[in-house]
Amino acid sequence: MAEGETESPGPKKCGPYISSVTSQSVNLMIRGVVLFFIGVFLALVLNLLQIQRNVTLFPPDVIASIFSSAWWVPPCCGTASAVIGLLYPCIDRHLGEPHKFKREWSSVMRCVAVFVGINHASAKVDFDNNIQLSLTLAALSIGLWWTFDRSRSGFGLGVGIAFLATLVTQLLVYNGVYQYTSPDFLYVRSWLPCIFFAGGITMGNIGRQLAMYECKVIAENLIRNEEGKKYLLYKKTR
Repeated sequence: MAEGETESPGPKKCGPYISSVTSQSVNLMIRGVVLFFIGVFLALVLNLLQIQRNVTLFPPDVIASIFSSAWWVPPCCGTASAVIGLLYPCIDRHLGEPHKFKREWSSVMRCVAVFVGINHASAKVDFDNNIQLSLTLAALSIGLWWTFDRSRSGFGLGVGIAFLATLVTQLLVYNGVYQYTSPDFLYVRSWLPCIFFAGGITMGNIGRQLAMYECKVIAENLIRNEEGKKYLLYKKTR
C-alpha cells in the first residue's frame, strides 16, 4: 500500500469512558422517568385522600374524585419527585456518606405506606384544634425519618424541601391559583410543611433504592463481561 493511501474507515468503537458516560446518562434518565411516574401516581392517590371529610374513601364517582384537582398538579408533583429522588443519592455521593440504613425494597414500601398514612391522618383524623394536628403530624414525620432514614443529609434536605415547597404553595394560594379550606398558617394549613417533609424523605428513599439497584446491575454486568473475556481468552489459548 502506498504511503499516501489511507485505510478505509471502519466502524469506530467507543472507548470505555464514553460507553460508561453514555450508560450513566441513560440510567439517570430511566430513574428520572420512573420517579416522575411514581410522583404522579402518589399525587393522584393523595388527592383522593384529601377530598372533603364528608366523602367516603372510595365514593361512587371515584375516578372523578381522583382527577378533580387541576391538571397541572400531578405533572408538577411528578417533576418534583424526580428532582428529589435524583438529588438524594447525588448529595450522598458528594458528601461521601453512602446511605446504608435499611436498604431494601420492603423498607421503602413501608415508608411509602407510612407517608400515605400521614396524609390520610391530615384529612380524616379529628383534633380539638389545628395546633394538636400539626404537632402530631410533625412527630409522625420525624418518626418516619428516624425509622427509614436517620441521615443528616436526609433530614437537612427534608427541611429544605418542606420550606421551599411551603413557600411556593403560599405564593400560589396568594395569587389565587387555588385555596385551602380554613387556612391557619398565612394562606395554607399549618400541617402542610410536615407533609412536604415526609414526602421528601419518602421520595429520597425511593431514589436511593433505585440508585443502589442500578449500581448493583452495573456491577453484575461488569463481572459478567470480565468472566466472558476470560472465557474467550481461555478458548484462544487452547
